[in-house]
Amino acid sequence: MVPESIDVLARAFQVRSPANTYFCAITAAVLYRVPLPLTLEESRILHVGVPAPARAPRVTEVVGHKFQLRDSDIQDLNGLRVTTPARTWCDLATILSVPDLVAAGDYIIHFNSPLATQDELSEAMQRHPGRRGRRRLLRAIGQLNNRSESRMESLLRVLIMNGGITGVTANDWIRTASGYRYRGDLVIWGRKLVIEYQSRFHDGAKAFEADMTRISRLESDGWRVVQVNSRDLDHPAELLERIRKFIAVRPEVA
Repeated sequence: MVPESIDVLARAFQVRSPANTYFCAITAAVLYRVPLPLTLEESRILHVGVPAPARAPRVTEVVGHKFQLRDSDIQDLNGLRVTTPARTWCDLATILSVPDLVAAGDYIIHFNSPLATQDELSEAMQRHPGRRGRRRLLRAIGQLNNRSESRMESLLRVLIMNGGITGVTANDWIRTASGYRYRGDLVIWGRKLVIEYQSRFHDGAKAFEADMTRISRLESDGWRVVQVNSRDLDHPAELLERIRKFIAVRPEVA
């Protein structure tokens, strides 16, 4: 959900601003509901751009940007002038880490409701004029996945894959011998291993019981389900080593 304060602040700013101003970077991402680190999502600072060579705004609680843009890089979003999702993703590269840039990109290209395609992100990246952030864009673009369901799931996938663990697919469906179908967050088919980011600790007794049954059915068919939470991601090296140990003791499946 877009923080009401950002939407209100953006509309109030646009009313008194020249017609060539637009919202970009963090502000554009928040308006598109792109998942970001919490401190950025909750920031009340507006990121406002103007086309070069115009003078960037200098106002309290406003970060001014002066970009080389095409007309096609700006669009209307519920009455606000905002950089397109593809251009916004490129501009985020000067602010976000590679894993967070991947998480943002995953959301933008999600197969169910894409804001842009991966090809559109690649095209925007190729014509993005800035050198700052280019290395991050190049590293992130090849790690995007349009099936990721959350920022934390994306961060977990990037950690695992950058840790040298291969054969990982996102949100694949698994059918048990008894005919039940379950979707695993991250699935390593060659080891019958499912790695899941667990954020549903307070969904209630029925959801908890259903989760227990799901895990039991999968494991009775020879799968191993490894659950990971936010605290685990605070210790990435240890988490990676733990996952490697799970893989090492799993027989390889042809």
